[in-house]
Amino acid sequence: MPPETLELAAGPRTDLFRPPDGGAPTANATLELRDVAGDFRLQARVSARLEATFDAAALVVLAAPDAWGKLGFERSPEGKATVVSVVTRGLSDDANATIVDEDSVWLRIARIGDTIAFHASTDGERWSLIRWFTFPDARAARAGFLVQSPTGDGLVGRFDEIAWSNEPLRELRDGS
Repeated sequence: MPPETLELAAGPRTDLFRPPDGGAPTANATLELRDVAGDFRLQARVSARLEATFDAAALVVLAAPDAWGKLGFERSPEGKATVVSVVTRGLSDDANATIVDEDSVWLRIARIGDTIAFHASTDGERWSLIRWFTFPDARAARAGFLVQSPTGDGLVGRFDEIAWSNEPLRELRDGS
């Protein structure tokens, strides 16, 4: 059983990203993954001292080096803590969702059949859908935690209130 609290450290210039313009991919972020069968939910309160642009602590689901998704608490180029999602199907896309005014945010990944849902929350109770998607072999993807510091000198991410469940997510958009 995973710990209730997990801290991971990433070194400088670390990332998991395959630029959509075809630039050189980076795959040296710190990952802690586990095999998960069938439908599942992983949620955690995520915090980190986001000092450099794109510093992030994230939940991740990964099937292959070119098929994965991450949902992160990340420092934007504007210097704001932001919920960010990246989905990679060969190349990565990148989408900022919401600015976070606190020093932590709740993140959740749920697999429903061949699809993945990303949600965020300010309290761990009411969830907002960030993204619903799929990629090749999503049903076989591993899930877990990621820390990165693409432009910085490193980062420590903290994940607490970690909860794994095999109970299927029934509704994507009702806040549950």
